[in-house]
Amino acid sequence: MAGGHRLLLENARQVVTVCARGERFLAGDALHSLAVLEGASLVVGTDGFIKAIGPADAIQKLFSEETFEERIDCSGKCILPGLVDAHTHPVWAGERVHEFAMKLAGATYMDIHQAGGGINFTVEHTRQASEEELFGSLRGRLQSMVRAGTTLAECKSGYGLDLQTELKMLRVIERARRQLPIGISATYCGAHSVPKGKTAVEATDEIINSHLPKLKELGASGEIHVDNIDVFCEKGVFDLNSTRRILQSGKEMGLQINFHGDELHPMKAAELGAELGALAVSHLEEASDEGIAAMATARCSAILLPTTAYMLRLKQPRARKMLDEGVIVALGSDFNPNAYCFSMPVVMHLACVNMRMSMPEALAAATINAAYALGKSHTHGSLEVGKQGDLIVINAARWEHLIYQFGGHHELIEYVVVKGKVIYKK
Repeated sequence: MAGGHRLLLENARQVVTVCARGERFLAGDALHSLAVLEGASLVVGTDGFIKAIGPADAIQKLFSEETFEERIDCSGKCILPGLVDAHTHPVWAGERVHEFAMKLAGATYMDIHQAGGGINFTVEHTRQASEEELFGSLRGRLQSMVRAGTTLAECKSGYGLDLQTELKMLRVIERARRQLPIGISATYCGAHSVPKGKTAVEATDEIINSHLPKLKELGASGEIHVDNIDVFCEKGVFDLNSTRRILQSGKEMGLQINFHGDELHPMKAAELGAELGALAVSHLEEASDEGIAAMATARCSAILLPTTAYMLRLKQPRARKMLDEGVIVALGSDFNPNAYCFSMPVVMHLACVNMRMSMPEALAAATINAAYALGKSHTHGSLEVGKQGDLIVINAARWEHLIYQFGGHHELIEYVVVKGKVIYKK
């Protein structure tokens, strides 16, 4: 099809490009106002990448002779980048709704963990589940994320804790990457908890000597592609030394470091992330002033998870301190059996209300900065010529409605588009 293009979105009230100059992340003063075009149109080519973006009349003139596989009139509507969820645990079996009741009655996360619940409960059920069962539930969860505007999600293993089940989870994630339209960044999180009957040191040795070499082998043969390595660095789980050993080994085989730290106790995980050149550290409810400063200097992003602090009644991470210090702040849903939330619009709302972030800060954290945390901000996270055509169209005259209307995203989101193809239509 000569002169053909995949998609024309025309006459939008607002197009929130987020970035305008190819920035890989936004921090500090750059967050005060995001790049927004009024009365604009956008073109995605047949290769799935953005070809043009600008004033509606200029785009119409430029493309008047061209053909499009699909045209969508966005009059009175807003176009935003597809949302990026930088931290999820979407592969598991075994509901934990009963634990929510325990938490409401006063049990802490570690109380439940030590009683054999929490991660251990999910591990038992995930080990018993077939690959087909796990893929079926993962597909449904990813579809729920798409309906809430997510076009790129980080997906962790970590409910296996033995090589066989971790590989089963990673195969399920790989299948989703190949078969489903949503973008996926795969994370090996075999150090999510210390398996029953092992010490943390024994578990660390097994991961370094057995799990990681197998992942390297499967990566080389093209069977499984893993992007990131994760460890739950926490008191009573993996200490700083074990965490360092595992992350360093992962880095040496080419994995990006993106790990859980400083959640329930101050562990100096933020400092460790900065030292190791981590792309991201998640949680950080207990991060020290020194750790925050180190992350800002190292351009190590902070993936904040307002759902977790909300669900577990923890103190919120110090988002304002991080933002004021120039840390690259990203957001994630932390979707898992403990924090059952698919929706980045809800996460952004909680970030604004509970962590005192502004709406532009929250949107940047759920787009360009979340993409940066996954090493993908050169292709994802903003609407700029040459980047992948992942976007959402909302039925509102101002983009802020996506955050302001708490839980209202299902009414607002009319289209979700990946690589210029509509993958969800209301």
